[in-house]
This record gives sequence, C-alpha cells and structure tokens, in this order.
Amino acid sequence: MNTIRHIENALKELDDEVQKILTDWSIPLNEKDNLMLPILQQKKVLDQTKSDLEYLRDNPPTPNQPCGISKYRVD
Repeated sequence: MNTIRHIENALKELDDEVQKILTDWSIPLNEKDNLMLPILQQKKVLDQTKSDLEYLRDNPPTPNQPCGISKYRVD
C-alpha cells in the first residue's frame, strides 16, 4: 500500500528530527521538550494511522459492512 510507505517515510523523518534535537547541545533541556512535544504527538497519530491501515489491509471489511476498526484498537 502506497499510503503506508508514505507514513513510514514520515515517521522516519520525525525520528530523524527528534534525534537532531536531542543531539544539539546548544538547546536547553526545557526548550528541547517544547520542540519535541508536537513532533511526538504527530508521530503518535501517524503510528495509529499506520496501524489502522495495516489492519484494514489485512482484514478488509465485507461490502456494505462497517470496518470494525474501533473493535481492533486498544486505546
């Protein structure tokens, strides 16, 4: 699935960005937290989206039936 590949690429870019922030010693710790929080929130959403898409790929819904993704999720 092309979408999953794009999400994986975005997750890798976010990981690289977090690593760049973590290894930059010129940024104070509290500023690092402020910079990383939105990145980690985006990463969480992308991880869940990727997981949902993989579930739907592996368990496609039958025609005219709800996908049932809410039953699969463990929040």
